[in-house]
Amino acid sequence: MESQPAPVEDERRRIARTDVVMADPRLAEAAGRLGHGLVKAAVVTAQRRARTGEIPPAAVADAAVEALPVTASGLRPVVNATGVLLHTNLGRAPLSAAAQDAVRVASGATDVELDLETGTRARRGRSVLAALLERVPAAEAAHVVNNGAAALVLAATALAAGKEIVIGRGEMVEIGDGFRIPELLAATGARLREVGTTNRTTPDDYAAAVGPETGFILKVHPSNFQVTGFTREAEVAELAGLGVPVVADIGSGLLAPEPLLPDEPDAATRLAAGAGLVTASGDKLLGGPQCGIVLGREDLVRRLARHPLARALRVDKMTLAALEATLRGPHTPTHEALHADVAVLRERAERLADRLRADGVDARAVGSDAAVGGGGAPGVVLPSAAVSLPEPYAARLRQGVPAVMGRVEDGRCLLDLRAVPAEQDAAVARAVRAAGGR
Repeated sequence: MESQPAPVEDERRRIARTDVVMADPRLAEAAGRLGHGLVKAAVVTAQRRARTGEIPPAAVADAAVEALPVTASGLRPVVNATGVLLHTNLGRAPLSAAAQDAVRVASGATDVELDLETGTRARRGRSVLAALLERVPAAEAAHVVNNGAAALVLAATALAAGKEIVIGRGEMVEIGDGFRIPELLAATGARLREVGTTNRTTPDDYAAAVGPETGFILKVHPSNFQVTGFTREAEVAELAGLGVPVVADIGSGLLAPEPLLPDEPDAATRLAAGAGLVTASGDKLLGGPQCGIVLGREDLVRRLARHPLARALRVDKMTLAALEATLRGPHTPTHEALHADVAVLRERAERLADRLRADGVDARAVGSDAAVGGGGAPGVVLPSAAVSLPEPYAARLRQGVPAVMGRVEDGRCLLDLRAVPAEQDAAVARAVRAAGGR
């Protein structure tokens, strides 16, 4: 009788049970750090890959460990190699080391509203407000809310609900994601009084519109576009004597003039010109956390701070800590990127490209144009340097660990180094090598 072949072993039976894989010391440690659910999900995914033959059964634990997130949050760290310093989709300004340390301290119990000397309640955020006034001496008072749009909404609600806000037609802008200044302000109960034309608005236009129903004049910096040619814009100094407060929304968060961005408005200059209030974002050129900053006359800031809406718009203790550390600490990553030496960037790009070519990667060092981004300094080109790779690397790098976000230009993936700290170059090289091996 002809012998029958031995049954082929079912590979799926060799895949360890979930509880057995979870007992791996690396995964057991991760469960205590990340939570049982996240680790189990990584194990189940690895088992599924083994069942489909993508990985061998013996590699399930290793694959699960490799797939574990860095933290229990769904947010993943990304290396910003887009050439856009303040990339909105990447969270705008990265926090400085000092700000990150401050957030860690503030994440526990802290004296955010307590005077430790007396044991009684204290003003919330008092130290960060002091830091703001130190940085902008022209301001009599300061207030912090949860973003730049909230600062403007609070000003409109506290100073102009049921009244008119006089605004130039050329400043009725859209600030991103479909949100528009006119709709934002109308939602507060204020009425908009438009003056001038799209390209030309004079002080006389404002003067003719100001009356008993005027809450304030609003000056909005068009931070994400430019109007050129036959134009005229009324300056804050020309409007400060019209008998009503001038609120200047500068957007990008510069507290003082920046020589590299001479056309970008700053809080100190606007206040010195006569603005009653200045509103700005904290996570743009200031280089801090997402928040809205209000600076200006003490009586006006007090009206905003004591309005009931201020409670709904207030920031948490970790934002306060990060903002203060940004104001008092060393230069931020945003400042360092803005002021990066182009020659140094070229040297870094050449070294990276040389290393990668030695590993068989089609890599070249090329010149690049970077931008501020985040609704700041439109039209300003920042000379930079990049590593150029074949286009397929763009998608592979986005999905790698760490994720590296470049941009595709003329059929090549460019990794612009202006917003990439030098200490991340080695990680970028490893990510590129890993992407090339797929």
